[in-house]
Order: sequence, then structure tokens, then C-alpha cells
Amino acid sequence: MPGSGSEKQSDRKLQSIGIINALRRGTVPASGLERLAVGIAAEEKAIADQLDYVATGRSDLKFVRGDFGSGKTFFVCRAQEIARSGMFVTSHVVISPDTPLHKLAALYSAVMNGLRTENGEHALKSIIDSWIYRIEERLIESGGDEDEEKLAIATAEEMEKSLIRVSEENSGLAAAVRTYYHANNRGDFAVAQAALGWISGEGTVGRTFKSEAGVRGAVDEGTALPFLRGIARIIVQAGYRGLSIAFDETETAQGSSRPLREKGYVNLRRIVDAVDRNESPYTFFFFTGTPSFFEGPKGIRSLPPLFDRIQTIEDDGFRNPLQTQIILSRFDERRLEEVATRVIEIYGEAYGEVDQSRVNLRFIRAMITKITSRFGGRIDVIPRIFLREFVDLLDKCALYEEYDPMVKYQFKGAKMGDVKEEERAVMEVVW
Repeated sequence: MPGSGSEKQSDRKLQSIGIINALRRGTVPASGLERLAVGIAAEEKAIADQLDYVATGRSDLKFVRGDFGSGKTFFVCRAQEIARSGMFVTSHVVISPDTPLHKLAALYSAVMNGLRTENGEHALKSIIDSWIYRIEERLIESGGDEDEEKLAIATAEEMEKSLIRVSEENSGLAAAVRTYYHANNRGDFAVAQAALGWISGEGTVGRTFKSEAGVRGAVDEGTALPFLRGIARIIVQAGYRGLSIAFDETETAQGSSRPLREKGYVNLRRIVDAVDRNESPYTFFFFTGTPSFFEGPKGIRSLPPLFDRIQTIEDDGFRNPLQTQIILSRFDERRLEEVATRVIEIYGEAYGEVDQSRVNLRFIRAMITKITSRFGGRIDVIPRIFLREFVDLLDKCALYEEYDPMVKYQFKGAKMGDVKEEERAVMEVVW
């Protein structure tokens, strides 16, 4: 195809610029994470194999465990990237006071609002539209009439057949999807939008929609998981292989009062049990947490039935990513050097070749030593700050021919607002 090569090259350059921009901000890039991932090949394969298993109509889960600085968020973002490239819909939810573990309805709403495909974010509408489009395409291909009115009638009839399984999970969800289709067809976009809002867990939607759909209330604690199962079926019928959901920073639950904390762990056990019974087909769950979440007195050890289900065999020095928990190892100097080398390559694709007479392995090692000296020598807590500083000096080398990073670069300590609590805790400076 003419121009396809240059378009791919342009896409690669834009992705490279996006990665560098994210590193400048100290955040995880939105795409291209495989270009930064080092030392996690075995874990990536384990996740890919589990996703293939889920795509056959099963459910599965994985807990990701690691200290601050071990790269849990990066890893789960990379895992979700693997899922999307394998035709899964994904959603990444950060456990917080607004989306606590003890409120299933809030978690469901966050999942729906975070739906993402390979082609875009906030994907609920596009998923349902794709589901309807596939029904229409099947009718046309099987010799159906392309007349719009007749096609609409035939599509509505075919939709009812496709909604049977969804209705078994939750009749309200099926009614809302049906209402969305009819409202769209007649150009009543307010009702159609209200239908999407209700499906995504909004508490307040217009009376007109509820009256037409014949539904009451909103998604609640008792219906959140059945709604999720129904959404997964629609996702598969829309042409995707399944749904992958990441719940990040689950250790936040430890800060809740004991009754709420225990309720959150009971919800977590319900999800684990649903997976074991295959009650959430085509759905994969990720949960990330610090060691205290798994082992501390306020963590899941306080609910023995849950702890028993997800505990791991004692580590003997050989990682086993096939266990229920993936235990991430801390960053070390070798991995940081490799990441820096990859950043040089990415920067070169974004802005032009980097002058490696000024930025080379010798400088990288010197830079690592300078930064870690202010963090008690701990490499595991500095990757984010290191990469932010590293991109800054790459910029200066590109802007100024006379800039010599070996002479000019000095790490004097990040601004307090730029340093996370866990990073600040180990810094050997007084603020």
C-alpha cells in the first residue's frame, strides 16, 4: 500500500515522542511500554498465556506484589498493553477513597468509565456500536435486505437472540442496551446517552430513559458483578476476546476503618471465588499491592479464607510467575542501565540521534551513582526520578553542542513536590 511504510515510521516517531514526554513528567507512558520493559519477559509470557486461557470463555486472575519502586504500576500497564494488543478490552482502576475496595458499585462505575481498546479510551459507546454493527453485517452478508427500515427491524429481532445470555446475567442491562439501540435509530440522542450513562453506573439519569427501558434505580452492590458479567459477554459479541481489569494500589484499603476494610476483603474474596467457579467468563482480573497488603496485620491476612486462596509458596531464589502472585524484584543497577540505553534509542527516534560521545554507559553509571547517593544507595526507589533527569540532560545535549553532562550534571535533590512519600522516606537529606 503506497505510503504505508512512511505512515508506520511516522506512528513510531509519534509514539517515541509520547514516551519521552511521559518520562519528562515522571509518569508511565500510555503506549509503547514494551520498548522500556526490562527483566520481566517470563512474567509477560505468563500473563499472555493466561489471557489466551480467558479468551476461551474462562476467567482468571493475578496478584502483583512489590515494594514501592518495584514498578507495579508500570508492570500492570504493560500487562494491559499486552491484553489490548491481543484484542482484549481493558480498564485500569486505582483504588482510592473515591473508588474503595468495599464499594462494588463504585468499582464497577470506574471500570466502565475506564474501558479502553487498542483504538481509544472511554470505549463503552464504541463497543456497543460495534456489537450492533456486527449484527447488521451478519444480516447483510446472509442475504438480508439493506433497506434501512427493514434492516432495523431484522437487527432488533437478531439483537433479542444475542441478548438472551446477557439478560440471564442482568435483565436491566439487556433492557438498557435495547433502549440505546432504538433511541439511536430514531435520533433521540439524549435517551441514548442516558442509556450509556445508566449502563456505566451513573446514579442519576433521565426519567424518560428509565420509563422506556423499564428499569429502576441504578447499579448497586448486589448487581455490580452480574452487570460486569453481562458487559463481558457484549464485549465478546462485539468482536473482542475478553475483558481485562486492573485494580491498582489495593494496599490503600488498609487505611479504611476495620469494618470497611473487612468488607473490602470480602468483596475481593467474592471475586476470587467467582473466578474459581468460572462465574466471570472472558474476564481477567489484576490486583497490585505492597507486601504489607499481603502480609501485614491490616492486610488480607486478617481474612484467612482470602489469604489461603492467594498465598504463595516461599521463594527459594527461583521466580515462579505462574503462581497466583507475581512477586516483582527491586530495580537494580543493571536494569536501570538497560532502561537508560533504551531511552537513548527512543529519544533518537523521536528527535534525532543522541551524541553518545557525551551520553554513554560511563556517564549513565556516574549518574546512577550521583542520584543513589542521595537515596541511601537504594536504586529501587529512583527509576522515576532518574529517567526524568536523564531525559532532561538528553534535551540539553540536543539543544547545546557545548553542553557536557559529565561536567555540568549535578543531582542536588528533587523538589519536595516532585518526590513521592515512599521516595522521600529514604532520602538522606533534611527538607
